Amino acid sequence: MTEKFYYKSPIGILEIELENDTIQRLRVVESCSKISERTGYFAKVVKQLDEYFVGKRTKFELNIYPKGTEFQKKVWAELLKIPYAKTKSYQEIADAIGKPNAQRAVGSACNKNPILLIIPCHRVVSKTGQLTGFACGVDRKEQLLKLETNQCFQDNL
Repeated sequence: MTEKFYYKSPIGILEIELENDTIQRLRVVESCSKISERTGYFAKVVKQLDEYFVGKRTKFELNIYPKGTEFQKKVWAELLKIPYAKTKSYQEIADAIGKPNAQRAVGSACNKNPILLIIPCHRVVSKTGQLTGFACGVDRKEQLLKLETNQCFQDNL
């Protein structure tokens, strides 16, 4: 049975769908009736999100099961390899999955990413480094990248 939980984050309210202690979906929503209690597996998810948003977590260790096409799953698997505070271009992702002419399809797969943050589609940028396209808006993409790069910089001081 799929359960929905709500978490208030610095980028807005996150709706998290869990089934059998596995994240099926994580997305930003405009509103919810109430923020969920931190119990069960959801408590583990929230702990890791809290740590991420304060710069103490650079990699999530959560069960995920994104639903999509085989192509989308290949793209999402490649996104999971992008290190914290780093970016790759749509072209680099297309090359990495063996589809060098598929940068637009890679962009579409990023847009359909069902598990934001954990599958870090916000770390994919244009070939020139410009922030383009993000299902939650480019402003949130910029906010997430700044959070990661600022924390990374502070860790090196």
